Amino acid sequence: MRTLYFDCFAGASGNMILGALIAAGVDHEVLKSELTKLGLPDFELLVTKVDRSGISSVHVDVEIPDEKNHRHLPEIESIISGSSLSGKVKERAIAIFKRLAAAEASVHGVALEKVHFHEVGALDAIIDIVGSCIGFEILGIERFECSKIHVGSGFVDMAHGRFPVPPPAVAELLKSVPVYSTDISGELITPTGAAIISTLCDSYGSLNDLSLEVSGYGAGSRQYEKFPNVLRILIGESAGSSAEERNETVSILETNIDDLSPQVLGHFMDRALESGALDCWFTAIQMKKNRPATKISVLCRAKDESRLLDLFYRETSTIGVRIQRMERHSLERSSGSVMTEYGEISVKTSYIDGKPVNSQPEFEEIKAAAASNGVSVKVVAEAVAKCKE
Repeated sequence: MRTLYFDCFAGASGNMILGALIAAGVDHEVLKSELTKLGLPDFELLVTKVDRSGISSVHVDVEIPDEKNHRHLPEIESIISGSSLSGKVKERAIAIFKRLAAAEASVHGVALEKVHFHEVGALDAIIDIVGSCIGFEILGIERFECSKIHVGSGFVDMAHGRFPVPPPAVAELLKSVPVYSTDISGELITPTGAAIISTLCDSYGSLNDLSLEVSGYGAGSRQYEKFPNVLRILIGESAGSSAEERNETVSILETNIDDLSPQVLGHFMDRALESGALDCWFTAIQMKKNRPATKISVLCRAKDESRLLDLFYRETSTIGVRIQRMERHSLERSSGSVMTEYGEISVKTSYIDGKPVNSQPEFEEIKAAAASNGVSVKVVAEAVAKCKE
């Protein structure tokens, strides 16, 4: 499996990730061409080679027109989903923005759809996040891993005032992620960088077995004496992963509810999936005093456990949540797409011993393609099946 490892000894930001991807082989002209599919106002990617404490790295500066309005999550989702970018790029980018919005909503105590983005809703942040997802697709990245993250130290000035490093939204994004601080002053990991990494990465810590093919260095804007302010990415094939099943530790969070409206339960499920849950389901049960009730179950990774526990307490009437941690065994998977006469449709394939055993198209994309072309979902699904033959 083609794997990217974020080496965050100097943190990470959106433009550092873009710079590292360009240094690792992404053509910045191709990148810009893909970004124009968003239909955004004119922008420029200023790409330069710089020296950071003796390390040759790529610095990316996004030049944009002046903007006075900040965006909310639904508007950003509309921009991305309405573009002609590939299904995988859209999926990753929207997931990153949803995670970012969930962190902001938790910090400010507001509903997800009412989150008012400031810096992270600006045009340059959209370009950083979507551009990174385009770069990941160009390089064929299937799995993401990350080192412990150096967050920096001191204070940072933000729209709401002066806050300690890491600021609240970054601290929320990095729950369950290993971080550390040194005497290097400044905000090394930004909300955009934290959102990209925490959304996509499956593991954190030391570099696992990797058949290294290429490395790239993306430069931050600040310069320090005898400290390279760069993000390093390492890309290669995970040893033996292309023909092996995966194992990981997951958590099941559960609670029993007998006093909550079905509308609130549906809202909770939507919020849980937006906040990183792998799955969420309801089971009809009978509680004491013969009361009909609902058992809420959420499956998640360890890094998302704290945020989802908080969601239980904020969005339901429960006063306690049961936690089970267990091993999950799953097949090797890859994501791709097929081009049909009704548009591009993402397809996920699973493997045993390197041989495909199951292939499923993304139903939401089939549904959208059917609606936009005035045909049934069955017709689009049959078109996808023909392309897969």
